[in-house]
Amino acid sequence: MQVVGYGAKDSTSDLAPVRFERQDPRAGEVAIEIMYSGVCHSDLHQCADDWNNTVYPCVPGHEIVGRITATGEGVKGLSEGDIVGVGCMVNSCQECESCKQGDEQYCSGPKSCTLTYNGPKVPDGTNTYGGYTDAIVVRQEFVVRIPDALDPAAAAPILCAGVTTYNPMKHFGLKSGQRLAVAGIGGLGHMAVKIGKALGAHVTALTTSPEKSDELRGIGADEVIVMTDDDALEAAAMSFDLLINTIPYPHDIAPYLGLMKPNTTLVMVGNMMGVEEFVPGPLVFHRIALAGSLIGGIADTQEVLDFCAEHGIEPEIERIAIDEVNNAFARMKNEDVRFRHVIDIETLRAERDTLLTSADVIADPDRGAVVGG
Repeated sequence: MQVVGYGAKDSTSDLAPVRFERQDPRAGEVAIEIMYSGVCHSDLHQCADDWNNTVYPCVPGHEIVGRITATGEGVKGLSEGDIVGVGCMVNSCQECESCKQGDEQYCSGPKSCTLTYNGPKVPDGTNTYGGYTDAIVVRQEFVVRIPDALDPAAAAPILCAGVTTYNPMKHFGLKSGQRLAVAGIGGLGHMAVKIGKALGAHVTALTTSPEKSDELRGIGADEVIVMTDDDALEAAAMSFDLLINTIPYPHDIAPYLGLMKPNTTLVMVGNMMGVEEFVPGPLVFHRIALAGSLIGGIADTQEVLDFCAEHGIEPEIERIAIDEVNNAFARMKNEDVRFRHVIDIETLRAERDTLLTSADVIADPDRGAVVGG
């Protein structure tokens, strides 16, 4: 299967057209014609090798919505023409305790879960290529259904931003009437506000940008606290039951710890680069837990899609053409996105004939369709 897309050849290069082959679907696999691919902040980090684990060439994209075009032998419950989604994973061992509990993202098998692009969590020289392409092949276990009530383009970010924020709310037991704080109101954070509100929480947006206040209330925040406002921080001290921190860069978490009630949890979901040094006294004296959470399993991904459909929740998106993706990266780096770019892959498909002869050829992934193409 000839595939075209956009990828980065190294940490300093722009995304540029590429072409390669994916294997046709084998037993248990489905081929998907990609319609939309969300642009996640982690795509920017991964292409820039901010986490020191990127395997190049890097073809990003793990918020994928598309149409099934073929099914392999033994596929059940999925048919040609179905509108489906693929999130951050395309395979796992399916046998370890985490996988059996529906937490495939924490797979403890020999090679851990396999990410939709950039291969496994601990790269070993193999690679996978993601959704900035016109087609993908995926194991049926890692395909979810897009509810009819959701716009397919708007559904794409739910596959990462939605489940990444929903999962810790579910796991740490957010209840109706409790006070939820959300730090960092970008692609993940604005979904956390919407989902938390639909779960019945009193939601406070924590931001460093006072000019966003009205907009944040417009997407559902009950309150907005500007983190440079000392009086507001003092008034809100020890008032939150759960805090979802989506800030993707190193930062000082001490002001956020001061907002937590005793016996509560601050969850990091956006930052894998480190935090500034802080004094752990508040953790000790108020029994505050500092936790992390990684995306969500496949069942939870389907659950949050269905929840969003039921409650009329959709991300705030800006559709872009594939050749606008480098500008989208630049805007994301400068925090100039409200709140998620989504690539219309039809704009890539329109260039397909030209790209099949002109785009750079990249090596086939060693494991091919077994890990999603």
